Amino acid sequence: MDVQIEESWKQYLSPEFDKEYFRSLTDFVRKEYSSVACFPPGRLIFNAFNLCPFHSTKVVIIGQDPYHEPGQAHGLCFSVCDGVKFPPSLVNIFKEIKSDIGTEIPLSGNLTRWAEQGVLLLNATLTVRAHQAGSHQRQGWEQFTDAAISALSHHRSNLVFILWGSYAQSKAQLIDASRHCILRSVHPSPLSAHRGFFGNRHFSRANDYLVSNGIEPIRW
Repeated sequence: MDVQIEESWKQYLSPEFDKEYFRSLTDFVRKEYSSVACFPPGRLIFNAFNLCPFHSTKVVIIGQDPYHEPGQAHGLCFSVCDGVKFPPSLVNIFKEIKSDIGTEIPLSGNLTRWAEQGVLLLNATLTVRAHQAGSHQRQGWEQFTDAAISALSHHRSNLVFILWGSYAQSKAQLIDASRHCILRSVHPSPLSAHRGFFGNRHFSRANDYLVSNGIEPIRW
């Protein structure tokens, strides 16, 4: 793997690199990538961090696991590479954006444009085996990404944390609600979207909070 992480994130996460769990995680990931097909490509494992530096982050959207079919995952939760069919949850995200703020559904499901504006699109687990959802969970990634969430909560102010579904909402315990805005709803999956994702207005609410704190809003 050719893994690099952006310098400002390295400053806050470097203590994790010396911990036993991270050494074990690194060994596990290297063995997996050398023996079976895994996603995203090694150079994109830390893509969420590399595209959205620590001090540029405005909004955090938390996912659970990378897409596990070829050509989809590129290190940003809910996002797919250019030219890839939109997964159902992403379809519903774009529908809610159109309903909420009027932005037309884009031609590409690549959310790099959000990341470059300060949206950290963070999966709790950063790698996965091809065709095997959740296959790299409970190997240490969750401890690492929890450390990233905690660092943002502690060292930044006036961020928006968007938590869709019960798994993402479990991360609220890491976030200081007196310093940040936490938006919660059910997951955008077709299994749950009609139970409160549609109509949650998280995109306009996030921007309203940012503007009220003198921060440039996101062009969703």
